[in-house]
Amino acid sequence: MIVTLIVICEVGFWVLLAAGLATRYLLKMPKAGMALLLCEPLLEVLLLVVTAIDLKNGAEPSWRHGLAAVYIGYTVGHGHRTVKWLDGHAAHRLGGGPPPQKPPQYGMARAQHEGRVWLGSVVAASVASALLLLAIWYVGDDGDTDGLRSWIFGAWRAAGIHGLIALTYVIWPKKAPEGRDSAEGGAQAREDGSAVAARDPEHVPDLLVRRPGKDEEQVR
Repeated sequence: MIVTLIVICEVGFWVLLAAGLATRYLLKMPKAGMALLLCEPLLEVLLLVVTAIDLKNGAEPSWRHGLAAVYIGYTVGHGHRTVKWLDGHAAHRLGGGPPPQKPPQYGMARAQHEGRVWLGSVVAASVASALLLLAIWYVGDDGDTDGLRSWIFGAWRAAGIHGLIALTYVIWPKKAPEGRDSAEGGAQAREDGSAVAARDPEHVPDLLVRRPGKDEEQVR
């Protein structure tokens, strides 16, 4: 039953996501669309309640309960990023909004991005571990909880592997192709307002432009 409910929750997540985005951008009903998107956490709450009831009714802790905890943890750690990414694409393609900003591809900016994604995995492992420890405490010494403890180890092992992968971007930062650094740097500078490309001088801030002196004005 638990595995079936996990499948239902996963399918429901994508159905609610698609319905919410379509309502927001195709039907032009942003409040109704947001209401549908906010219903998604209810699926995880339902899964948590059913898992607790299953244990309460005397079910032996098994891999199914561990899978439910890990699924909830993953949704908490990475679900918001998935929703935000899809919402940006839906706003662009369906709502006429600007193209969503792509994550950085090179250098320390890429390393920082990978670090933020890894923090989502840490949150996922923490939430899953907390739920599994609660289940172990709830069952007590009367049941076999070794399977639940193994899921805690597995969750942190996955987070550790992800952390090592993210660390490689710090130790060996990916270098941009020749000429890409200056192009990306110029684009970023224009966005920040700190500098601009020489071919676009009309957008240079006043403080960066040397005002002509009196002698130059007389010559003009």
